[in-house]
Amino acid sequence: MADTIQRESLEYDVLFVGGGPASLAGALHLQRLAKAAGRELSISVIEKGKEFGSHGFSGAVMDPKGIRELIPDWLDQGAPIESPVVDDAIWFLTQGDALILPVVPPALDNHGNYIISLANFTRWLAGLCEKEGVNLFPGFPGWSLLVEHGQVTGVQTGDKGVDKHGQPKSNFEPGVNVKAKVTVLGEGPRGTVTRELIQRFKLDANSAPQVYATGVKEIWEMPAGTVPKGRVIHTMGWPNKNDQFGGGFIYAQSNDRWAVGFVIGLDCKDPFSDSHYQLQLFKTHPKVRALLEGGKMVEYGAKTIPEGGWESVPKLHAPGALIIGDSASLLDAMRLKGVHIAIKSGQLAAETIWQAVLADDFSDKTLSTFRDRVGSSWIGSELKRSKDFKKGFKLGFHAGMAGAAFIQFFGFSPFRDIKVGEGHKRMQTLEKYHGRKDAKPERMKFDSKLTFSKVDDVYASGTMHDEDSLCHLLVSEPDICITRCVEEYGNPCQHFCPASVYEWIRTDEKDRGKLRINFSNCVHCKTCDIMDPYGIIRWVPPEGSSGPAFKNS
Repeated sequence: MADTIQRESLEYDVLFVGGGPASLAGALHLQRLAKAAGRELSISVIEKGKEFGSHGFSGAVMDPKGIRELIPDWLDQGAPIESPVVDDAIWFLTQGDALILPVVPPALDNHGNYIISLANFTRWLAGLCEKEGVNLFPGFPGWSLLVEHGQVTGVQTGDKGVDKHGQPKSNFEPGVNVKAKVTVLGEGPRGTVTRELIQRFKLDANSAPQVYATGVKEIWEMPAGTVPKGRVIHTMGWPNKNDQFGGGFIYAQSNDRWAVGFVIGLDCKDPFSDSHYQLQLFKTHPKVRALLEGGKMVEYGAKTIPEGGWESVPKLHAPGALIIGDSASLLDAMRLKGVHIAIKSGQLAAETIWQAVLADDFSDKTLSTFRDRVGSSWIGSELKRSKDFKKGFKLGFHAGMAGAAFIQFFGFSPFRDIKVGEGHKRMQTLEKYHGRKDAKPERMKFDSKLTFSKVDDVYASGTMHDEDSLCHLLVSEPDICITRCVEEYGNPCQHFCPASVYEWIRTDEKDRGKLRINFSNCVHCKTCDIMDPYGIIRWVPPEGSSGPAFKNS
């Protein structure tokens, strides 16, 4: 159908794909550079969410150095912050107790940082871009790359109004070809167009495989006066096992709200690994339960996190294209921070593009200076220092923490020579990990007050998809699900998906069962695309404006 559709073409000087902080910072900086020079540039940002910020999801505690460089008077300009960090703590949890560490490790010291809602912060940045004349287009996901004569010339956006059988409905709107001299990809982790660009131009030929984690979070409204301003708590230990990377976080937001979440690595050996369930267990700990007493859960979401570090950063440029932010693996996993790096990467992309505009040359050679800019900036310094952070965790949590301590105090990791492969290949079979093929996960009963089912939490995410539209979760070899996967791994997608998208249906104990994909539940975290042990699930953008509606995440 796509080959015969007449598509409208829109042309700009520069196109940013994805409406997160990296793209918005880049668009804003580039527009201001052009205005200062008396030049006119047409700059556009397309975003798959219904509005800018609706898909913005993170912890988040932000190092302000990125936004200070972009907007020195950012606080005076009304940037929405929840609070400066005023109290920092690390808890080591056992099942019934907690040891509060006497010293916060340097990498987790948040003095001078700010608790923010990424959704609200993104909305603010979008407003600044709009005031400067940047063209903003929410509800338009990048679907595929446009390439002419070996040069990236833009992207095609997704069609709207297509039914579940792939046929146009009465409200059908074809996607448009958005063309530009430079296309900047800031789609977040595992971006669809970014993957196409990397594969087409072999941008990862000299980089290590990417490593990911998934973070899930609930927002809790609490009684007035019960949430201390600016409090940040990180936890390690229970309910994770030693072979599992991850931990909990609790951040105080404004208006007496807690953001409580849990992160697990997607290089888990256990096929029953389940970030949502870990969060529910985490909340039952006496220390955490006490913080949430009398409160109400009001929002939920999930996000994948690129944690491979500097060695996983691909080549950041191709003819006519750049990659920024999480799409480029520009995140410091040791510090649990990425927003400041995303903003800085957008700025550096803007400066690279501006030089290309002045030279009227958008070739790969001209755009290649972007990698040099990133490497010689504080992004490069920060990521090179933490590049071996995840390697020790391949040997277990305690080895990983020892490696992290070495990095912080001696500047290197004793595990720097370890090779970290693709995370999904580390998953072990039921028989190998649990000792028998018919093993079942232990699960507590949720009370819908402190602990919630995935379906209950999905409702709190506000996610919406038209059920009479194409499923955006593609299983390339579905027979594997009912032959090998059910026997070898027990269909782990039903566990690792934090939104109950994948459901295994059986009529009785003798029935092998079948997979049902509840794509309308999807919160766009892309965990399934990353963690499936066979690598046969692919997440692609659904119809524009679909998905979660984050308010304070």
